[in-house]
Amino acid sequence: MAHLRSRRRLALAVPVVLSLTASLGFLPAAASAAPAAPTATAEQAADAPVLSYVVNTKADHRTVAKVKRAIAAADGEIVIAYEKIGVIVVRSANGDFAKTLRTVPGVQSAGATRTAPLAPAGTTDAGSAEYLTAADAAKLRAASAKTPGSEPLEADQWDLRAIGADKAAKINPGSRNVTVAVIDTGVDDTHPDLAPNFSASQSANCFGGAPDTTPGAWRPYTAGDYHGTHVAGEIAAARNGVGVAGVAPGVKVSAINVTDPANGLFYAEAVVCAFVFAADHGVEITNNSYYVDPWMYNCMDDPDQRAIVDAVNRAQLYAQRKGTLHFASAGNSNHDLASDAIDDASSPNDTTPVPRTIDPSECFDLPTQLPGVVTISATGSENLKSYYSSYGRGVVDVAAPGGDSRYQLPDTPSKNGRILSTMPNGEYAWLQGTSMASPHAAGVAALLKSKHPWLPPAALQALLKAQANNPGCPASYDQNGDGTQDATCEGGRHVNGFYGHGIVDALRAVK
Repeated sequence: MAHLRSRRRLALAVPVVLSLTASLGFLPAAASAAPAAPTATAEQAADAPVLSYVVNTKADHRTVAKVKRAIAAADGEIVIAYEKIGVIVVRSANGDFAKTLRTVPGVQSAGATRTAPLAPAGTTDAGSAEYLTAADAAKLRAASAKTPGSEPLEADQWDLRAIGADKAAKINPGSRNVTVAVIDTGVDDTHPDLAPNFSASQSANCFGGAPDTTPGAWRPYTAGDYHGTHVAGEIAAARNGVGVAGVAPGVKVSAINVTDPANGLFYAEAVVCAFVFAADHGVEITNNSYYVDPWMYNCMDDPDQRAIVDAVNRAQLYAQRKGTLHFASAGNSNHDLASDAIDDASSPNDTTPVPRTIDPSECFDLPTQLPGVVTISATGSENLKSYYSSYGRGVVDVAAPGGDSRYQLPDTPSKNGRILSTMPNGEYAWLQGTSMASPHAAGVAALLKSKHPWLPPAALQALLKAQANNPGCPASYDQNGDGTQDATCEGGRHVNGFYGHGIVDALRAVK
């Protein structure tokens, strides 16, 4: 999911941390002078579970070297050190590890990235996948054949037509010089609709915090880890006479698998790795249809959660500075993310959740709420906010098709309001969620980047907003007809809480 309060984002809401746009978000040091870190006893290490930590320091070699020595003294094992952003990923069984490291000179924040021990999902799709059957496929092929130049299953892709992507592909399908990295559950690059556009050299598995570029490491662990493959198809499924088409069928797509194989969660150290890897391998755009586990919102008054915010923010800002624009989904809770309070009953999601009410101006959803990240809400076939999509004035940047199987059913052969896309093992299925909206927006941005390759991330985002079409707030949003408004849209015709600056437009992007 992706949550956010207002365009204050982290700039005004957290001046301590996120006035850091120019400085990669370094926090003030926890202490300017402190004794050397004591070593944990053998008994403590034997009894405590092994957790993963991020230790954030000043980004200079001398400081990092000193902190590395303190990590070793506190019984920490360094997984990888991203010295250029001052983030060190560590594993330790010392229950006092983070507390100890926070006293070390040069350490600006440190904390555990999980509440469960390391084992020898937090995606933003709403509901389970509905697989395409042979009978469905035959019906779609017959319908698609009536439109010359269509892909075999394109008759059911109402989402492409909703943003003009079908017409845009005839003008400019996108450049091979643009790559969108899918930071997700992995991508099955052997799928016939994805293989032509897949970039193996820009793909990796970041589980644990260090990139593994072994061939195939980026693929989903099981067929059940289909989320990233579906997202990839929405972005760049090739127009090759097979299956479906993506919004930008001429660009490249890569995969950075960030999920824990034991529980499918997206931990901070993996996401840090993904942003740095994408930046260092020339990726222009990343898609992030998830939230960083185990906390749906990371509160700044908690030292562990604060360290997670710091580490992920440093990594995504590093990528932005190297020319990468990030897209993230707004979430499926139908929450007003510009409100004063939100109930979070799901955190932490790797052990026992503890219900809490959070202030979204002080507790942040990652990576959506970080500066410069483009936040996407979902729409259905009638260009109305999807029933599940979270929203918020000053929070949502743009909207895009994510599907709505409840209230917005399209005039397609299947009458399915969800999004049809690729799945592992050469299959296809319908899914819906803001997870599906974000890649549509990322695909349109890839078309813009193809036409304007010199645009930096901020300018690319501005152009995306300028070319969006805003339907304005609906007169009523009583979806189930019970006489009660299901959500309240605030704002005007140009910018509002449901659609931000509007619904993205692929045809305008290529024109």
